[in-house]
Amino acid sequence: MSMITKTSKSVLLSAAFCLLLLNSSAQVIQEVQNSFNLHKQTALVEKIFVHTDKNVYLPGEIVWFKVYCVDGNDHKPLNLSKVGYIEVLDNNQNPVIQAKILLKNGTGSGSLYIPVSVNNGNYKLRVYTNWMKNFGPEFYFEKTITLVNPLKSPEVATKETAAAYDIQFFPEGGNLVGGITSKVGFKAVGRDGNGVNLAGAIVDQHNDTVARFRSLKFGMGSFSFTPVSNNTYKAVVKDMDNAAVVKDLPEINSQGYVMHLTDDGANLSIEVKSNATPGGNIYLFAHTGQTITAAETGAMNNGAARFTVSKSMLGEGISHFTVFNNAKQPVCERLYFKRPVQQLFIDAGADQQQYNLRKKVNINVLAKDQAGKLLNADLSMAIYRVDSLQKIDRTNIVSYLWLSSDLKGSIESADYYLKNSNAEANEALDNLLLTQGWRRFQWNQVLENKQEAFNFLPEFDGHIITAKIVNTETGAPAKNVLTYLGIPGKRVQLYTARSDSSGRLLYNTKNFYGQSEIIDQTNTQIDSTYRIDILSPFSEQFSKTILPKFQFDTGTQKALQEHSLGIQVLNIYSGNQIKRFYDPLIDSSAFYGHPYKSYKLDDYTRFTTMEEVMREYVTEENITRSKGRFHIKVLSDRGFLDGGDPLVILDGIPVFNIDKLFTVDPLKIRKLEVVPRTYFYGPAESVGIFSFTSYKGDLGGVELDPHAIVMDYEGMQLQREFYSPVYDSQGQATSRIPDFRNVLYWSPSINSQGKGAVSFYTSDQPGKYVGVVQGLTATGQAGVQYFTFDVK
Repeated sequence: MSMITKTSKSVLLSAAFCLLLLNSSAQVIQEVQNSFNLHKQTALVEKIFVHTDKNVYLPGEIVWFKVYCVDGNDHKPLNLSKVGYIEVLDNNQNPVIQAKILLKNGTGSGSLYIPVSVNNGNYKLRVYTNWMKNFGPEFYFEKTITLVNPLKSPEVATKETAAAYDIQFFPEGGNLVGGITSKVGFKAVGRDGNGVNLAGAIVDQHNDTVARFRSLKFGMGSFSFTPVSNNTYKAVVKDMDNAAVVKDLPEINSQGYVMHLTDDGANLSIEVKSNATPGGNIYLFAHTGQTITAAETGAMNNGAARFTVSKSMLGEGISHFTVFNNAKQPVCERLYFKRPVQQLFIDAGADQQQYNLRKKVNINVLAKDQAGKLLNADLSMAIYRVDSLQKIDRTNIVSYLWLSSDLKGSIESADYYLKNSNAEANEALDNLLLTQGWRRFQWNQVLENKQEAFNFLPEFDGHIITAKIVNTETGAPAKNVLTYLGIPGKRVQLYTARSDSSGRLLYNTKNFYGQSEIIDQTNTQIDSTYRIDILSPFSEQFSKTILPKFQFDTGTQKALQEHSLGIQVLNIYSGNQIKRFYDPLIDSSAFYGHPYKSYKLDDYTRFTTMEEVMREYVTEENITRSKGRFHIKVLSDRGFLDGGDPLVILDGIPVFNIDKLFTVDPLKIRKLEVVPRTYFYGPAESVGIFSFTSYKGDLGGVELDPHAIVMDYEGMQLQREFYSPVYDSQGQATSRIPDFRNVLYWSPSINSQGKGAVSFYTSDQPGKYVGVVQGLTATGQAGVQYFTFDVK
């Protein structure tokens, strides 16, 4: 009887222990999932892709572009940010061009004029939103463009002291561990940013060869070897020109974890080995974008565990596999790419394969799904000439959204990995994921379950002008100070803000376009000991992506001369046409809406002073004088309002000293609008509003308070009209005005309900032309189509 009792107790204890382990495992998995979901809820990811008309420009040319802003998870157009920031940066991260672009329903478009002062070189075109600044510059859209200035001689080539290429090594999972076989990816990049074909060997400190390797494609490849603890290893590499490079391998860890992923067809096999945990549990967590696709527990037996994940569970695109140890610490990570099934098919092409000069070209565009059903897609189109200087630009929205945007650094020929699925392409893709793995967050931060502090707000309604206010006597940030920012002009644009504990001010502007002055001030009748500094809205953080070295090939000299002549001719004969801008269709009413009463002073007998005008014609006020100063008492339908002077505005700028208002010549004032009631505008409370507008919008000669900050500031970019001449008559076709355009057509929007048709005329430039149509649907399906034709 006692034997049965002992056995029963043993079974019960074993069962209890197993149940405890299961509960513990389930708890770890659940905690990781909860942390991930919490992070997902607070960290909405924006992705941006930019379609430029081409990628090589000369001074005097215009960069035409279309911005697509999408949800980073499903690629659907995201109507969150209303402003995109675009910059062209040189190799020292100095901005050559900067602009702000209006975004609406996830798209926007604009143009950049290349200045004549630009130097020859490769430049970084980058675009981002204010919200994206919270997540770092690595996730901004970046694209290399080349600017060639024929007026400046190329830099004299200096003798290169560094190696002609650089090679880096990346252990699968993240670490090399002594005694455990690891797969190691490598990538070799030349000065031009492209991959280098090479071969090499891994040697230890005794110069014994332990592994050999050779690049497969784009300078990438992989090899396996088993490192020994306390040993050091280096790679001895030679390219096809026998240029040798010696590079140290990553440090060997005496203890740790190694993972290896194998594609078995329908499933992925993931093996984890460790000499740190011969037993116990480890955890595999997988997610595609912000969607959890797998969460499993594995038991370590003799230092190894294996997981099998069905590929059908994974989402399209890049999936992240992370291994956690028993302490809930991430110890290994690996990426896998599941090629997306194409859902948007674009059918586009010219009605002929060859045209004469100045002849009409018709392009029909269809956007369809797999079954041939028409899809409503937002598409942009560029038609440009290709030659030895301007090659076909293969950067497109499909490869960027699915691949480039989620990987670190630039990817050579990203389109290759989506268009090819043979064994060589699959191996090349695996090498890419080994060498350019990336994650949008740090697991250590996610597992802390802390609410992220975002320093940059999404611009829901328009551009946010940021400023900082300090106390001039102490130099400390001034908190809780009410300030006013105005844009002088005939249209009232006034914004208010109250400083936070760090002295930061945020002005939420609306429909602010073009270059203008802004005036920022406090009510100096109350606060006169403060200084306001307007901050730049452009990001001051930069990615580590290195621009390829600019090299001018003498074989492109003829093409460069043709391009240069064409741009000069275009600016001389069609300068006015390329400088046309659209007027934005905006609501011109003031922030207070429809006034209680509007006085057009031309309707009244003119007096010589503003005091007389106010006393004689304006019924909603009473002018008083106290302690040698004028004041205005506002009369509403319930009597006089208490609380001091109303908010007096002149051309959108507050005038807090009523004496200054009365110095204005009334002949310069066109109208007065009155709001005779208490008005709340943001953090400001006003005892009525008196808004004066001058004929010229120039403040009527009023002297600004010396404490006010006045500076030039550019709002949203005005839309430029693309110039495309028409030759539909004999007289136009035989015109002697030269036409040397190399960009025949550009449109940021060409499609309507699945169909689009555009027409344009060829120029006087014969050659091969390429058309690019790309875009996406409202459901996030991206597509691209290239086509060509010749002009003789």
